[in-house]
Amino acid sequence: MYYLIGIKGSGMSALASILFDLGYEVEGSDVEKHFFTEEGLTKRGIKILPYNKENIKEGMTIIKGNSIREDNEELIKANELNLTIHTYQEMVAKLTRMFETITIAGCHGKTSTSALLSHVLGNLKGANCLIGDGTGRADKENKYFVLEACEYKRHFLEYSPYYAIITNIELDHVDYFQNIDDVIDAYQEYANNAEKMVIACGDDQYTHSLEINKPIFYYGLDEDNDIIAKDVNYSVTGTSFDVFVEDNYYGHFDLPLYGKHQLLNALAVISVCYYERLEAKEVAKQIKTFSGAKRRFTETIVKDNVIIDDYAHHPTEVKVTIKAARQKYDSKELVVVFQPHTFTRTKEFAKDYIEILSTVDKAYIMDIHGSRENKQEDDITSEDLINNIPNSEHISLDEADKLMKHQNAVILFMSPNDISPLENDYIKKLEDL
Repeated sequence: MYYLIGIKGSGMSALASILFDLGYEVEGSDVEKHFFTEEGLTKRGIKILPYNKENIKEGMTIIKGNSIREDNEELIKANELNLTIHTYQEMVAKLTRMFETITIAGCHGKTSTSALLSHVLGNLKGANCLIGDGTGRADKENKYFVLEACEYKRHFLEYSPYYAIITNIELDHVDYFQNIDDVIDAYQEYANNAEKMVIACGDDQYTHSLEINKPIFYYGLDEDNDIIAKDVNYSVTGTSFDVFVEDNYYGHFDLPLYGKHQLLNALAVISVCYYERLEAKEVAKQIKTFSGAKRRFTETIVKDNVIIDDYAHHPTEVKVTIKAARQKYDSKELVVVFQPHTFTRTKEFAKDYIEILSTVDKAYIMDIHGSRENKQEDDITSEDLINNIPNSEHISLDEADKLMKHQNAVILFMSPNDISPLENDYIKKLEDL
């Protein structure tokens, strides 16, 4: 019996689903609040219990989520019983050694890239996957394991990748990484763990500075890459392009997603498929049917308004998501509802957030979500952002009425946190009009 403490976490819920699919007995615990990650667990009949030390029994193997503190009553009980306890990373690391694992790392784009790669490889060859949107599935007979690999606290160094993909390198998690050189050092060690090769975005300003002792191939739009997208057309229906590998034509692709960032994500996937000797036409068919990862530009249309839900929180992600919305809905008013994530990140990138959110027609800013951080007296606040962003104001979870004045608009909800009560309340009010 595997018992997961913090089972509703995006990675933990996916891991629970994988273990269940591989034939293990699985259950776990979490807070009683509903999270979108529960869908896969409920579908499999995996039991979700509220935290209670009485849940912990002899013979269990415990998997501890990264958000679980040492004073958790279940963890204390597990230690008292001398049960085997694995961290999330330790358990995932075991899985990476069972299959040909393709790890996808990067400050941005790793969830979307992982979801697209698992869609393509899963349909063409069969692939297990663990994705940061809570998606996890497995079959013992599958050759591949597609894994979203997070750099925070260097967690991705515990894995054993066959391919190591790097979508980009940028400063983030400033509560842990000292500076960009510290981030680069982590990615360099990650890349050198690859068994077969490294595939990296060559358009990124830092990937070429990595000192790699494994074969490395670059993708992007710049001419000095190994895998290049040419004749790119961005339209209201998506993005079309041709791919050349070392100056040789590989194939034409139609991607039903928006923005340059999604094109680059697709190139990472196409690169793996090329080096695995998959037919371009077959890969193109699968890419054309991809509907996107959960909470990544997820759209709901109500009357003449488009509601978009997105996980974006780093300023680069916020910027490209806004740009993608402009690409698809250039004639509509663009309204952003944004909840900053962590005080350290918001303080570090405040000027970037102000600059980016000043480009939209209207910005609503929620209180900063501290997540793993406790607010300090001198920390930045959402009001500090609002005071510097034209046409912006504060909004709370219970203030959906503020959004009702917008007609023929795109309402873009951006946060890695669960702000669905506000979004769902707004949608219901629209539907009731």
